[in-house]
Amino acid sequence: MYLTIKETADYLSIPEAQVKSLIQQKKIRALFDGSEYLIYKEQFTTHLKQIQKYKQLVDELLSEPIPEDIDIKDED
Repeated sequence: MYLTIKETADYLSIPEAQVKSLIQQKKIRALFDGSEYLIYKEQFTTHLKQIQKYKQLVDELLSEPIPEDIDIKDED
């Protein structure tokens, strides 16, 4: 499935200008059909899966309780 620049910006939640910039920098592969750029949606699948995986890892790390330090001396 191919997306326009506007659809791609909505899908990635970034501004259209940034999508155009990424196309010019060749960081996003796109086809030009004579009037507009068409971007293959599946090229983002792996990237979005990795982002989701990292978010889950960060959430797990943040929810882990901090262990008590065994070196704390009781100052009584």
